[in-house]
Amino acid sequence: MSSTPAPQYARLLEEVRRHDRLYYVEAKPEISDAAYDRLYRELQDLEQAHPELADENSPTRKVGGSPLDSFRSVAHAVRMQSLNNTYSEEELEDFLGRVEKGLVGQASEFAIEPKIDGLAVSVRFENGRLVQGLTRGDGERGDDITENLKTIRNLPLSVRGLPKLIEFRGEVYLPEPAFAAMNRAREKKGEALFANPRNAAAGTLKLLDSREVAKRPLAVIFYGLGEVAGFSVETQNDLHRQILQWGLPGHAWFRHVRGTSGVLDAIRELNRDRLNFPFATDGAVIKVDRFDQQKVLGQTGKAPRWAIAYKYAPEQAETRLHSVTFQVGRTGVITPVAELEPVLLSGSTVARATLHNFEEIARKDIRVGDLVTVEKAGEVIPAVISVNLKKRPSDSRPISVPSHCPVCGGPLSKEEVFLRCRSRDCVGQLKRRLQHFAHRGAMDIEGMGEVMVGQLVDAGLIQHLDQIYGLTDEQLAGLERMGEKSAANLLEGIAASKSRPLWRLIFGLGIPQVGAVLSESLARNFRSLSKLSSATVSDLTQINDVGPKVAEEIVSFFQEPSTRRLLVSLEKAGLNFTARKEELAERGGVFSGKKFVLTGTLDQPREEFIRRIQSLGGSVVGSVSAKTDYVLAGEEAGSKLSQARSLGVPILSQKEFEKLVGQDTGE
Repeated sequence: MSSTPAPQYARLLEEVRRHDRLYYVEAKPEISDAAYDRLYRELQDLEQAHPELADENSPTRKVGGSPLDSFRSVAHAVRMQSLNNTYSEEELEDFLGRVEKGLVGQASEFAIEPKIDGLAVSVRFENGRLVQGLTRGDGERGDDITENLKTIRNLPLSVRGLPKLIEFRGEVYLPEPAFAAMNRAREKKGEALFANPRNAAAGTLKLLDSREVAKRPLAVIFYGLGEVAGFSVETQNDLHRQILQWGLPGHAWFRHVRGTSGVLDAIRELNRDRLNFPFATDGAVIKVDRFDQQKVLGQTGKAPRWAIAYKYAPEQAETRLHSVTFQVGRTGVITPVAELEPVLLSGSTVARATLHNFEEIARKDIRVGDLVTVEKAGEVIPAVISVNLKKRPSDSRPISVPSHCPVCGGPLSKEEVFLRCRSRDCVGQLKRRLQHFAHRGAMDIEGMGEVMVGQLVDAGLIQHLDQIYGLTDEQLAGLERMGEKSAANLLEGIAASKSRPLWRLIFGLGIPQVGAVLSESLARNFRSLSKLSSATVSDLTQINDVGPKVAEEIVSFFQEPSTRRLLVSLEKAGLNFTARKEELAERGGVFSGKKFVLTGTLDQPREEFIRRIQSLGGSVVGSVSAKTDYVLAGEEAGSKLSQARSLGVPILSQKEFEKLVGQDTGE
């Protein structure tokens, strides 16, 4: 190594940055992964040997720093707005007509670009270095997520040739293949699946530990500007080109068009091309191209008058239904699943789709052998929505409703539109119940996801839920790919679960229609599992949000001999059966009697906000009406926010919500 390594370090740093740009931004790698890894390690070694040389924006720093206690709220230098949406070409033509009138005879030209289904961000560079990244927030202020953004691989931390100060507006997204891989990993761990790539990206950016963010392959794309000093550009299309020339992640697909016919042709072309993009896109953004004309048209309080988002209809595909299989849930509910001829839908191959229930099958007259239409409207699980009756084959056959449980052969009972296996010894239910019991939101047993549960049940080590607490090192050693450390970690997680709060145990038991929020309420009101298990329907219906049907489910659950045997065994194993002091706190408070509606992307799971609202005396309903007291609006809030405004319902941002909660709790 040279005695003066500074020049060597500078050359190596620039080379790694160049290869990062070629790989992550331009998708044109020049060297193999192995060759890149050698360069990267050489850079790491040099920085470790000479820490005084290490650039704070080196590619090796994209690993995350120490966890934050919370995100800091920062005012945007230039307000971040959202776009108005349209779902029809007629409404789009109306928008184009308004633009023409607003420009008073000036010729209008338009920039067409993909609408990325991600989380809006503002990224600030000063003197070529990334110094700050903010979420959209309420448009006026956003959360400072700088450390999380720095972990994104296709986002350079320093860029040559940038003006003295420039803020880029863009979207953070999770590429489709990465999203699929993340959900497969979560499924194996028994964790809840992300509904779509946007939710996964939003949830990732809200993590307080940037080291965890670095493990998820987020990407970013820029398409607009905020505050700028020392730079000017005249059109949106010129901006796209300049972003790419700087080596920053930008739109490679954009079109410059004139007139209504040009706009319509471009959005139809984009609809054909969008399945080849690495990001999810659900529409096209149409912008007046010239920035001086954008200023003439101005903006409303919420959105610019010079841009609109055209949303495509949910993608559908027609394919053959080959057979129907049946899944057994943890409460015994039987769900019919369509096994399909694989078909490409929304950029991924779909071979299975939900049929919901047997009444839906009868209503739509779905038969094996039919050509069916499958839709995937942004969710993980596609659904069969209709049948092509005109092309029904002569050998199609009705879908048989099972008379016995497809897993254990036990008897089924009909409950409203569902069939349910009532056998508590059903292996299908047992696996689902074990996954639910061990889930992070319930007893939080680390290492006990779907794969582990399957091994334990299939090996005969667990035939009843309580046998979790009798597992030994010797038993685990016989399982496939189970090393000493993995076994020790699992047993440690099982032991730790014994001290979980009572409400988690109630939730983990999997009582039909009893979720996490109601479990807290039951723990608070009955104070012990013994009292809850002997409660009558009358006792239970005295509690808010427990109606007669739910009360009957709870009583029936605890009256089953298998449940009584389970409780005796769990108590002997040392699980916590008594509510703690914090669970017994009074639940009156600032939201007493208030009805909430939640909308948009929040920085924690919705269940957490529901629990907090109910803990302070409030309730959460699904739709906005004149009787709604508050709408809690996260980022990218939709139609419910508009309804609240039209009805005059008070709207709370997350910051305002936290302020009210803080007043009540004395924080």
